[in-house]
Amino acid sequence: MTKIFHEAEVLAKRVLTPGMLRLTFGGEGLADFQSTGVGDEYVRLFFPNAETGRIHLPHIDENGRWSYPDGQKAVRYSTYTVRDYRSDLREIDVDFVVHDGGMASDWAQRCCAGDTVTINKPRALYAPPDDIVWQLLVADATGLPALARLLEQTPEHVQTRAFIEVAEPSHELDLPYHPHASVTWLHGSGNGVAASRVGEVVRALPLPPTPGYIWVAGEQRVVRSLRRYIRHDLRMPAERYELVGYWTEDARAWEERYDALPEAVRAAIAAGWDSGRDREVVRDEYYATLERFGL
Repeated sequence: MTKIFHEAEVLAKRVLTPGMLRLTFGGEGLADFQSTGVGDEYVRLFFPNAETGRIHLPHIDENGRWSYPDGQKAVRYSTYTVRDYRSDLREIDVDFVVHDGGMASDWAQRCCAGDTVTINKPRALYAPPDDIVWQLLVADATGLPALARLLEQTPEHVQTRAFIEVAEPSHELDLPYHPHASVTWLHGSGNGVAASRVGEVVRALPLPPTPGYIWVAGEQRVVRSLRRYIRHDLRMPAERYELVGYWTEDARAWEERYDALPEAVRAAIAAGWDSGRDREVVRDEYYATLERFGL
């Protein structure tokens, strides 16, 4: 059976920009780590619970479904993209957006070589059909590491447009070269500093009639709005896009409002995800519920 959890040791820390730092993890705890090889693969970093002082881990089955032996609130974790995996060295690079008040960001800024963290088996979402001749990649700072790795892995023949929204020009990163990629940086918007501009940019972009794929990562409300456009206005089939909410602005307030939803509403949401129906139809219903309650 594939090992689910691994102890990763901090080997090095490197500042990439004023807004991002990179930690390199390694150690014997990663001996059984198996990368998916997919550019947007991600892991969860698990941290001790402040009340118990222990790291509480969920039970994760082979389908990626979680259950919580110690209770969901006891588990403290953050999700991050694997920017690079060097199997020969058993090393993983993870890039962290630097900001105040984030559990993982705070830990990354203060950790030192030799510190350890528990991570889980990686999963990935990017899955374009084999016939694509173009792709659109869109991300804010949180999605930038995944976008960079996706660009790095994109076949040479695939025409790529990338739009990346960062807080300021100094937060730009050098991206892997691709002969048929065009990258546009958006400054001073999104990322918690101002309203995001990626929605208007994507809506104004003419898309080729040839087979393609759209991948978006960013703040969940921004991604939700783009999904509405891509799925319902453009009517792209589900296999032609992957739209991922990487974070939630003012997350604590959002979670408090979600937890305050009527019990019947939360039960209906859970039943939808467990129903076995088409995931995109269920997602439509879930997002409609969030909109109805101002979430």
